[in-house]
Amino acid sequence: MKDSLRTGLSFGLTSAVITTLGLMVGLHSGTHSRMVVLSGVFTIAIADAFSDALGIHISKEFENAHTIREVWGATISTFLAKFLFAMTFIVPVFLLPLSHAIIVSLVWGFLILGSLSYLMARANGESPWRIIGEHVLIAGVVVVITHWVGDLLGALAQ
Repeated sequence: MKDSLRTGLSFGLTSAVITTLGLMVGLHSGTHSRMVVLSGVFTIAIADAFSDALGIHISKEFENAHTIREVWGATISTFLAKFLFAMTFIVPVFLLPLSHAIIVSLVWGFLILGSLSYLMARANGESPWRIIGEHVLIAGVVVVITHWVGDLLGALAQ
């Protein structure tokens, strides 16, 4: 069961950070609308959390190597990690001007991803800086691409 919880937590946290930040940055650069960004985060927190949880569920079932308890442990922990951590990105959007909220969200997201990467590297006896750098680089690429796409779509909509 411990492995199932670790799977759900690590997948859910990673997905929450990358998907939510990508969505927030893209929507912000394309619309500059607090309501659109909030709607997007709520949508990610609900729909994508269920989608990711079902994906993990089916993947674990397909492996045919886990007990029902392990499958459901991974499913529930994925949903909760994705939902709860995606929802944390709503706080700065409510409390700060939108452009500041995006920056705070980026710092928060990269801190979560960096911390998770550090813990994983230490647990696996690997170099934390290499693992952190790899994961942060991938997330950074997603953020940059979604920003560009948001800018492009925002310009086309005018």
